[in-house]
Amino acid sequence: MTQKDTGELMDTVEAFTYDGGRVNHDHKSGEPERRGFVRGNDDPRDAALAERPLTEETAWTGRIFSVSRLHVQMPDGREAVRDVVRHPGAVAIVALTDDGHICLVRQYRTALDRVTVEIPAGKLEPGEDPLAAAHRELEEETGFTADKMAYLTSIASSDGFTDEVIHLYMATGLTFTSSNPDDDEFINVDLVELTELVDAVLDGRVEDAKTVVGALACDAVARRLAPDVSTED
Repeated sequence: MTQKDTGELMDTVEAFTYDGGRVNHDHKSGEPERRGFVRGNDDPRDAALAERPLTEETAWTGRIFSVSRLHVQMPDGREAVRDVVRHPGAVAIVALTDDGHICLVRQYRTALDRVTVEIPAGKLEPGEDPLAAAHRELEEETGFTADKMAYLTSIASSDGFTDEVIHLYMATGLTFTSSNPDDDEFINVDLVELTELVDAVLDGRVEDAKTVVGALACDAVARRLAPDVSTED
């Protein structure tokens, strides 16, 4: 093993040391505080939690994402190594038919070695507007075009190691034309009632994070928009 290899190995060991380790552990979490919701970075106390990047190197570059190795200074002054997956971001679409069905795509996911059931989604092209990407991905994967595309929310898919942000939209006024998936995409399309999809999420049959969030967000919106029904004895 060369000196360079040894140094890289020690860097990796150091990174794992801070991943839940208790070496020189001399700090505690902040005391629980009852309060209204405050978004991250908007609380004055958040500044004391921030890490300061010292260096960043690209360790690997792939077709869809890259991996960066950062040396950071933690709030207590110690240094650590963070490996971060850099991703251009993505969109996902909750496509709702006029009769209350959600459009889902079935495709094989190599990482899980099985077919998953998900809402249509895809990565952003460089400089692409997320709204335009949502229209594009919906038609490419399912063949549906949408009269209306409303923004729902954005989610950090797994912020412990990647900067990927997925923008979720709700599509309505659907018209079927013809699908045009990428060369390496092989997809079947299901139309499932919203209530049945929510049940599948709640009993663990849907694992895909964006689909879980999209289904529950769509259900919440539907409930909030439903007129209040008062009953009299």
